[in-house]
Amino acid sequence: MAGFCLAFLVIGARLFQYGLVEPVLTASIGNTNTIASRPDIIDRNGELLATDLDMVSLYADPRRIVDADEVVEKLAAVIRDLDWSETHKKLRSQTAFQWLKRQLTPRQQADILALGIPGIGFRPEKRRFYPGGATASHIVGHVNVDNQGLAGMERYLDQQGLADLRMTGLTGDAALEPVRLSIDLRVQNIVRDVVAKAMVDYQAEAAGAVVLDVETGEVLAMASVPDYDPNEPSKVLPDGSVDKEYEKGWFNRMSNATFEMGSTFKSFTLAMGLDAEKITLNSVVDASRPIRMGGFTIRDFKGKNRPLSIPEVFQYSSNIGTAAVADKVGIEGHQEFLTKLGLLSKMETEMPGVATPSQPRTWKKINSVTISYGHGVATTPLQTAVAAAALMNGGKLISPTFLTRSREEAASISRRVIKEKTSEDMRYLYTWNGQKGSGRGAQVEGFDVGGKTGTADKVINGRYATNINFNAFVAAFPMDKPKYVVLSIADAPKTGEHGGRTAASTAAPMIKQIIGRVAPLLGVKPSFGSRDAPFMLVNY
Repeated sequence: MAGFCLAFLVIGARLFQYGLVEPVLTASIGNTNTIASRPDIIDRNGELLATDLDMVSLYADPRRIVDADEVVEKLAAVIRDLDWSETHKKLRSQTAFQWLKRQLTPRQQADILALGIPGIGFRPEKRRFYPGGATASHIVGHVNVDNQGLAGMERYLDQQGLADLRMTGLTGDAALEPVRLSIDLRVQNIVRDVVAKAMVDYQAEAAGAVVLDVETGEVLAMASVPDYDPNEPSKVLPDGSVDKEYEKGWFNRMSNATFEMGSTFKSFTLAMGLDAEKITLNSVVDASRPIRMGGFTIRDFKGKNRPLSIPEVFQYSSNIGTAAVADKVGIEGHQEFLTKLGLLSKMETEMPGVATPSQPRTWKKINSVTISYGHGVATTPLQTAVAAAALMNGGKLISPTFLTRSREEAASISRRVIKEKTSEDMRYLYTWNGQKGSGRGAQVEGFDVGGKTGTADKVINGRYATNINFNAFVAAFPMDKPKYVVLSIADAPKTGEHGGRTAASTAAPMIKQIIGRVAPLLGVKPSFGSRDAPFMLVNY
């Protein structure tokens, strides 16, 4: 009897001890709120761009696994892509917790539960879902398996304090207000469709475009291809390695890369001359002979070899004429003007990873001359569009935003960079070039498009490649009172419309397709015929 009493006393004491100890499995998991909710992301019209889905993930306590080989074999029958060797290694470890598979489907969870394997369990998690797939991937960005933002506006949200809230466990089950972006999903889908088709049709390395509201600075659409599906930001090849070619789609050429923007910069050079009152629209500059400077000869592409008026300099994209205007302003004035337009400094916007423009360490006369027509300074396509918007909207520079912004908010942060008269003159030049010059390929009947092409020799290994172009076109519409700026790029196209490789044959047709499809969606009313023509009051 004494022996039985002693045995039951030991068992009772042991049970009491177990009752006081925290459960091993739940203690080893840690704070369940570290993988937390994220707010929905919606477009300006309320269309869903990103949301959270409730998922479960599979874990194991290796100390409770009896036969690791049997467990791996059973799990592999349910999880087709299970890594046998890695899973077996985890199950044989001496730790208390090991992830086996993140974010299972409901069917997989049910099938694993039916196996009744001791030592494994499930943990609720969140998975980010992007209904539009690759449509707005570079703007929205993506998250990692722990729901932490890695790129785009997802990363921006974490930088604004969401990551800190998650670490303190304040967003575990919280109902967060949706984040409304400035983009219009309808316009975004069209822009991406156009640039993706252009990259294929023109056999280009890459292509892109942006649509910008000139009065608010809101980015209504921005696409860069190649891109990727944020639902599957990485791909694993059959040999187990990561597909590096697919991950190249992460690179956003519109804001995360800089390029020499070619003759689109002539817009800023002529605006500089007009604003400094060194020239007028009636001025004439000598473009009859090439410029020789510092061992280089500057020529015009299909030059007219005669004096040109300022509209003709713009229409014929004269390097010689543009250089003459820059020379009238001077080196310091030239650098100061481009700095004022935000073209030489890092752009301020919500998008993470914005590239910093490059310029000569010391500006000399040869630098000012080449920069006047877009060589020697590299900047992002997005900030080129922003600077062009200042030329169109009356002279106000407004930082771009990917969040909704009212006209009143935009007016409070805008700053004047050119005179109203200069902006009026630039609208005239854009209209002139759209009707008579290289912008004719971007003209959309009824919507009065103006703009400027830019064909630059691409820099390869520190040298200009004469047979590889970087093409751009910056446009505005409608030109009687511009509401939107659209900029397109084609990187290293091998062909274009009618076999050409210049911006007029590649970037300009992209603009035509974009404006032709998005203008009605943006509420821009077409206008046909002369505005001064009388209406025909005839009843048929």
